Amino acid sequence: MRDRESKPSTAEPAWFKSSYSSGEGGDCVEVATRPESVRVRDSKDTARPGLAVGPEAWASFLGLASRSRV
Repeated sequence: MRDRESKPSTAEPAWFKSSYSSGEGGDCVEVATRPESVRVRDSKDTARPGLAVGPEAWASFLGLASRSRV
């Protein structure tokens, strides 16, 4: 039996809008998680490329963002 090489999925990920976003427009962020990366994009302009970061970097960002909430 041969081990198969694991390849990243090319299917479009499931995007989730921020719970702080309203239905009235404004500043909206969407996030899609994959095992190898977390993708972030502007929900008002989904045709533009988003940002991809590693899961560890995303976890660090969330930790810092949650401490600086006003």
